[in-house]
Amino acid sequence: MPSDFSRYGVSPENIILYGQSIGTVPTVDLASRYECAAVILHSPLMSGLRVAFPDTRKTYCFDAFPSIDKISKVTSPVLVIHGTEDEVIDFSHGLAMYERCPRAVEPLWVEGAGHNDIELYAQYLERLKQFISHELPNS
Repeated sequence: MPSDFSRYGVSPENIILYGQSIGTVPTVDLASRYECAAVILHSPLMSGLRVAFPDTRKTYCFDAFPSIDKISKVTSPVLVIHGTEDEVIDFSHGLAMYERCPRAVEPLWVEGAGHNDIELYAQYLERLKQFISHELPNS
């Protein structure tokens, strides 16, 4: 990880990166360049262009957020969480990101959840607790 982390006495194996929605873009970018304890992607997007134009099948040079091309470089364990009724970032984005993760763990697909209400479902906190407490190498 960048030298700032060691300056604060935090080692990479104690860092969990968590990104939600557009926040998954810098999370994936950072995780694709540095190993950490884990990555959690909450309602991730494949790319900005693919959100605006769902039929887009490849990455163009002007697509500023190509997470779908970076996720395969993430070497940390990854938990993907996505609502099946997401009205902002289609569920297909979460599924595609999960399928490209080399070290993906069992995802959480929240049946009936939209973009801004996943936290209201009991399985959300349960899955986070399970992942952090039992599935990480240094739990």
